[in-house]
Amino acid sequence: MQQKIYQVDAFTSKLFGGNPAAVCPLESWMPEDLMQKIAMENNLAETAFYIKTHEGYDIRWFTPTMEVDLCGHATLATAFVLFKYEGHKSDEIIFNSVRSGTLKVKRVEELLTLNFPTDKIEKTDLAPELLKCFTSSPIEVFKGRTDYMLIFKSEDEIKNLQADLAAISKLKARGLIATAKGDNVDFVSRFFAPQTGVDEDPVTGSAHTTLIPYWASKTGKKELSAIQLSSRKGFLKCRYSGDRVEISGECRLYLTGKIFIE
Repeated sequence: MQQKIYQVDAFTSKLFGGNPAAVCPLESWMPEDLMQKIAMENNLAETAFYIKTHEGYDIRWFTPTMEVDLCGHATLATAFVLFKYEGHKSDEIIFNSVRSGTLKVKRVEELLTLNFPTDKIEKTDLAPELLKCFTSSPIEVFKGRTDYMLIFKSEDEIKNLQADLAAISKLKARGLIATAKGDNVDFVSRFFAPQTGVDEDPVTGSAHTTLIPYWASKTGKKELSAIQLSSRKGFLKCRYSGDRVEISGECRLYLTGKIFIE
């Protein structure tokens, strides 16, 4: 058996930037354990699998260790593959996830825009287990559906954060977002999720469902610019629309290939 695979750098206009994701087009779902093995073998933050349906496309996302509820950059990468290489004709794609519902991606020239449900966040205490996660101390902490979000004073703090991955891995959450007001953009962030097999994610679209409503409330702006300050860096244009957020970026193709499965 041979399986087509693409690798795409998402949320970047240049190759070797942004966040790499693998995309596997399927005619029908593989066994779950096989998809997990492929994701583990790829050893990327996310591998997306999709199948075409009458309504659009069903999509699932796997880290090297587990299936996850939502992944922004791999959804963006999948849309890029469909628009550029798999024959999708219109400028909108409708994805369906059994874990996250309907997800739309629109294309305007090179810019792709995700339309995702807004996260629900609540302020919480600066618990000792959270204070252990970084060398710097946050000024506020919020909890979303899946992640903690720690607020820091400055972009320099985010750049220079030293993470204690062992401490982060013990949190009862998918991962940990660190964020601050940006110097030249509205906000900056980093994202750590060792408990899902991703020590630091280069660019995390799904984390922006948490970040966007917070920074929209702080700035009073509906349209925001953002940079995820990983070593690869990711550049995002964001829009807050109440119960939905729009997250926009570009993609670049790195490779196409075949997986040989016995």
